[in-house]
Amino acid sequence: MTLTPAIRDTLAAVTTATLTTVLLKKGLRRTWMRGPRPLRAGQARVVGPAFTLRFIPAREDLATPESWSSPRSTRGAIEAMPEGVVVVAGTEGITDAGIFGDILCARMARKGVAALVTEGAVRDAAGVRGTSLPVWCAAEAAPPSVAALTFVNWQEPVGCGGVAVYPDDVVVADDDGAVLIPRALVEAVAREAEAQEKLEAWIMREVEKGAALPGLYPPNAETKARYEKETGGA
Repeated sequence: MTLTPAIRDTLAAVTTATLTTVLLKKGLRRTWMRGPRPLRAGQARVVGPAFTLRFIPAREDLATPESWSSPRSTRGAIEAMPEGVVVVAGTEGITDAGIFGDILCARMARKGVAALVTEGAVRDAAGVRGTSLPVWCAAEAAPPSVAALTFVNWQEPVGCGGVAVYPDDVVVADDDGAVLIPRALVEAVAREAEAQEKLEAWIMREVEKGAALPGLYPPNAETKARYEKETGGA
């Protein structure tokens, strides 16, 4: 399923909390990535297809400063990133070194990358915050990536925060973290999440009026009928 502008706009208007509930109803429990948190306060919600990066624990003959000049390097990966992607970097939970610093993040921002999401760390954190690239990460660390990690490849399946991420799955990130939507489910999840948020906005208004929760949240048949009557389901 292509992430159309209409679907992107719908997903940008719903929370990751709502998305996890919709995905749970579809039987998907491992969609929220453990670890990534907003690097800056007030980052806007981002939506985009996943562009994956895979890191593994460092092996000394491969994880060297010289490897940064290899065609298969983080630098090469950045130049392959199309506009609008959410970069998802799997590091096997290693946070002892920063996978990217300010210069690489600035380049991603210049290329129109929507965001970086990683279970790992970034370095030059003050400089990264100074770029326009939204970042969700698990930590900040001074050492360069090769001090603890070997970069393997881009655009292959990765694990990030306990979630399996395939290229072109859709990632939504906000203040609560980052959520993965399988590519084949994007349209249905967007439609159901939008409907759920409208219903819950109506439920919140009822709670503010003093309504009790039983039968209201979750709504029973009577409550659903009243909602449909009062709003037309819109």
